[in-house]
Amino acid sequence: MIIVMKPEADQAEVDRLLAQIEAKGLKPLHMPGSERVVLGALGDERVLAELSLEADPYVESVKPILSPYKLVARDLHPHDTIVKIGDASFGGGRFGLIAGPCAVESESQLLASAKAAKAAGARVLRAGAYKPRTSPYSFQGHGPEGLTLLAEVGREVGLPVVTEVIETADVELVATHADALQVGARNMQNFALLKAVGSVAKPVVLKRGMSAKVEDLLLAAEYILAAGNDQVILCERGIRTFETATRNTLDLAAVPILKKKSHLPVVVDPSHGTGIRDLVTPMALAGAAAGADGLMIEVHVDPATALSDGPQSLYPEQLLALGKQLEAMLPVLGRSL
Repeated sequence: MIIVMKPEADQAEVDRLLAQIEAKGLKPLHMPGSERVVLGALGDERVLAELSLEADPYVESVKPILSPYKLVARDLHPHDTIVKIGDASFGGGRFGLIAGPCAVESESQLLASAKAAKAAGARVLRAGAYKPRTSPYSFQGHGPEGLTLLAEVGREVGLPVVTEVIETADVELVATHADALQVGARNMQNFALLKAVGSVAKPVVLKRGMSAKVEDLLLAAEYILAAGNDQVILCERGIRTFETATRNTLDLAAVPILKKKSHLPVVVDPSHGTGIRDLVTPMALAGAAAGADGLMIEVHVDPATALSDGPQSLYPEQLLALGKQLEAMLPVLGRSL
């Protein structure tokens, strides 16, 4: 529930109510504003009803949070959350470009792709050291060696790095090397993994599952926030429908819906969303126009030889052209790259 305090409520009264909420076994939240102090109480609805805070002389109003997700909802957090990965900011009018190859393949491949990403205006380097693949015979990534190489290349080109973690046992290792952790579509409802990334002090890019509803994505994010990490970026990367013209169906309507329902920043991944190189740029621009706070794009110096996702990876010159288009387009939308 949301508890709005009266203007005359001082810190002692606020602390008293926070202690009262905690004493009931509920999670107290303190959100001081410029005009009003707002408190939150999360937990069992039956216990919430027992609080009877409406009768407190220092409480102005009490409102239940009707959505099943509490911490990610705008009800408790009306202002946009800004998530930083290194010096790159996402949310609150800030727009960030995340780019890089699908996978860490070799030092020369990764370094060339990273330089291409930075030249195009990318603020964060992406690449997978661990690759969850549908086929057990596909390239699975270089694991710890790939993590080390990714961190070294990120430092060399001056970009923070984000990479996927697929096992709870690897969270600490990945967090040691990466500036942000990615939870992929296949793991969006791996609740043990969500809790694990929620316990580390690193931003998390949470991708929408292939068959997940918007509410499913928000509830997955709730797991991370409930575990203590509020630095979460939601990623729309396409869902599986009956359509076969593209790899997935990129649900751009989800962007304004997510922005309305949640305070968390939203990025769009048109590479996985379409699976087709020629569609990445138009859908990237469409994602920005739909209100996304950033993009996640795959780029490779030689897509024909890529060990994974070559058909959807942009050539460096294509990413550079996209960067120039974004530079021209974003100011019109009130944002900048």
